[in-house]
Amino acid sequence: MAKGKGPMIPGNMNNMMKQIQKMQKEMQETQSEIEEQEFEASAGGGAIRAVVNGRKELVAIDLKPEIVDPDDIEMLEDLIIAAVNEALKNADETMSKSMGKFTAGMNVPGLF
Repeated sequence: MAKGKGPMIPGNMNNMMKQIQKMQKEMQETQSEIEEQEFEASAGGGAIRAVVNGRKELVAIDLKPEIVDPDDIEMLEDLIIAAVNEALKNADETMSKSMGKFTAGMNVPGLF
């Protein structure tokens, strides 16, 4: 190394930084798109339908009147929980699958 000069930066470092920035932008866009999507699931043979968005917010619950039994509120509560949890699972799986294409082959703890 010549005196007075700092460490040499490889010429492809700039290209690598541009690729990383592009990947980060694509990841953010993908995440935003998924957050706007809606995911649904049903329980009780379709008597209850829950809809969540990609931000894991419950946005709708539809109940068929015949599922509402004042003498069995616990069953109704269990079915609502099951439908909401399944919808959230669907949202998680879509997010993981979509974001996985960016992290495939990378072993970065805590990234996703």
